[in-house]
Amino acid sequence: MKARHVATLSVAFGALMGLAAEAKTLRWSSPTDLTTLDPYAHTESFTTSMLHHVFDPLVRRGRNLELEPALAVSWKTVKPDTWRFELRKNVKFHNGNPFTADDVVASITRLLDPGARARGNIATVLKAEKVDDYTVDIVTNGPYPLLLNDLAGVYIMDKEWMEANGALKPGNIATGVTTAASTSAVGTGPFKVESYKPDAGTTFVVNPDWWDKPQHNLTRIEFKPVKSDATRVAALLSGELDLIAPAPLQDLQRIGSSSGFKVIEEPSLRLIMLTLSAKPELKAMPGQKNPMLDVKVRQAMWHAIDFETIKKRVMRDKSRNTGTLVAPPVPGYSKDNDQPLGYDQDKAKKLLAEAGYPNGFKTKLNCPNDRYINDEQTCVAIASMWTKVGIQTELQTESRATYFPRQDRGEFDVSMVGWATLPPMDGFSVLSSLLTAQKDGYGGSNSSGYTNPQIEELTRKAAVELDEEKRRSMLVEALKVARDTVAFIPIHQQPVAWAVRDGVDVPQFPDEYVRLWFANVK
Repeated sequence: MKARHVATLSVAFGALMGLAAEAKTLRWSSPTDLTTLDPYAHTESFTTSMLHHVFDPLVRRGRNLELEPALAVSWKTVKPDTWRFELRKNVKFHNGNPFTADDVVASITRLLDPGARARGNIATVLKAEKVDDYTVDIVTNGPYPLLLNDLAGVYIMDKEWMEANGALKPGNIATGVTTAASTSAVGTGPFKVESYKPDAGTTFVVNPDWWDKPQHNLTRIEFKPVKSDATRVAALLSGELDLIAPAPLQDLQRIGSSSGFKVIEEPSLRLIMLTLSAKPELKAMPGQKNPMLDVKVRQAMWHAIDFETIKKRVMRDKSRNTGTLVAPPVPGYSKDNDQPLGYDQDKAKKLLAEAGYPNGFKTKLNCPNDRYINDEQTCVAIASMWTKVGIQTELQTESRATYFPRQDRGEFDVSMVGWATLPPMDGFSVLSSLLTAQKDGYGGSNSSGYTNPQIEELTRKAAVELDEEKRRSMLVEALKVARDTVAFIPIHQQPVAWAVRDGVDVPQFPDEYVRLWFANVK
């Protein structure tokens, strides 16, 4: 008996050693961190991409960003305003609870709450209704062709866990509302959260019971935010990290020429732009009329920016200057709209004078310093260029952790924002989130107060237009109005550059999501 016991221990020890030998950890870093573990408390795409490792949507983006089944296996329209989803069976949450229609209804209801920061992600959805344990109807406000696109960004939560932890109501990073879901995450996804320490790091471990067939070989993901570009690159080159995303543009050549490392580059869907306050007065000019209410002033601000210099000196010739608010692959893009106003300081001064500001005016420019590619450097350049035409610009940069809640609350005169048309990957995202008034589920990220009756009308018509050609023409027309009225000042389409050590195989996507369930390491 004793001999057999020892033999059994030896076999078990050998099996454990075998598992340890097969353990695959991917260590990676970004200058940014997750803002929350609550998928409905934010609209920030980096956090969304991280949480996709933990939560599954009903439909998801595949290897080529095509829509494919996830927690729903099929769907159909049963009425012009009603979609029916057949759900995947035998799926379990990380805590062992079974996934059913109740979880979908509770999740959609939670996201529809006016207190959800991400409420605008399903602006046209009215409700979700349970048909049976594995069938759900989602009712929209009229026919809506982009529902599947939207649902790709809606992660399903465990109703039983939410009830037990008082989290049926959503958190909101803008208002400061937190719940148990802000620091704990229970999903059905390919990885589980092992630990979450804001500003220090998040560790994920593989979910061995994931319903899908894994295309990765990872057992563990160790993520650490590192704001300093130099520190992040040094950690990669010294072997402390396997992946950095993004990689600093100024270091791409050095990384690419270093033995054992490579750079991955692909154009991004993300456009970087400036919001311009449409409120009665500016923070920098209390008690006075907001000069930016005059389109000539907004045109002057656009003409005053030398985008070519920013492209060459700040972005190392890796960005693409743009005149519109969506990237070329996105429905709603038009080459005619993609015409930046030319750099012309004299014209900018003339427009300011015509608007009644021959000596310029004061404004505050707020930007993040750890969210977009070279965001702070870009804003430093813009502030200097505006000052040269008489726009006295007070620049303030700060971490995204404090920046975005302040932006959501409308505290800025002018501010930087990046938009990758997510989750729908459609120009409608820009219209419904950025360019419409905050009502009826629209305008979720419109912090400037801009509104235009033509855009309001075109957005709502496009929402229910089933003829794709007509729908796209509405998007193009609305984005032309936005350009002509200088609703935003487009800056550039930013590049995507990652760096990895040899032996790491991770695909890159133009939406900038890091999808490590496709990653393999040696």
